[in-house]
Amino acid sequence: MSFILLFYSNLIISSILLGLILVIHFVHYQSFKFVDSVEFVKFHTFHVKNISFLVLPLMIAEAATAIIICYSYFSVLPLINLLIVALIWITTFLFQVPSHKKLSAGKSIPEIEKLIAGNLIRVYLWLFKVIIATLIIL
Repeated sequence: MSFILLFYSNLIISSILLGLILVIHFVHYQSFKFVDSVEFVKFHTFHVKNISFLVLPLMIAEAATAIIICYSYFSVLPLINLLIVALIWITTFLFQVPSHKKLSAGKSIPEIEKLIAGNLIRVYLWLFKVIIATLIIL
């Protein structure tokens, strides 16, 4: 794989994920507050199932390209790029997954607020990831 294709693939995937996380953070997670408690579990199940089909393959592809870049072109920026991906995965499993598990049992405004607060970390990480991926290309 040529380095240009690899670097641009990493940037494009990260940019798509940044766009998705912004929509999830500022629109979708906020809408959790307005869903009726009776319908919340069905709504939440629908959200988790369907958003996973979009986000998970992209996160795996992002991690794969970051690993290949770091392995093939090791320097400070590719290492930072990979570390940010690792932090995104860690925060996902430390904050988002537990909140989603709790919300799968029923609506909880404090848990929704916790989900939103934890997700803000991922918003910033993906923003920094896109910046670093751009700097690698430059």
